[in-house]
Amino acid sequence: MKQIIAIVKPFLAEKVLESLKRAPLEACSVREVKGYGRQKSYLDQYAESEYSLAFLPKVEITLWVDDTRAEEVYRKIVEVARTGRMGDGKVFIMPTAETTIDF
Repeated sequence: MKQIIAIVKPFLAEKVLESLKRAPLEACSVREVKGYGRQKSYLDQYAESEYSLAFLPKVEITLWVDDTRAEEVYRKIVEVARTGRMGDGKVFIMPTAETTIDF
């Protein structure tokens, strides 16, 4: 099993989730996050906005998928979330332990 963490722009989060609607997911969680990556030196562009010299809003989508479907899910996320502009986001794919504890 793989854990996929996609950090995307807020206005693209719904599109990403819609594209994954029919994907065979074991589980999914979504949360609002703030941060910056390589665009940190460009925060001055937001000088007149609420994001001036602060973290930028993002949405983190965490998915758990079968090993055989991880590449397919990754490609769907990138296809929908990539705009070609700085700050599109990141996708991380990590192996997970097969044991789960339900409580």
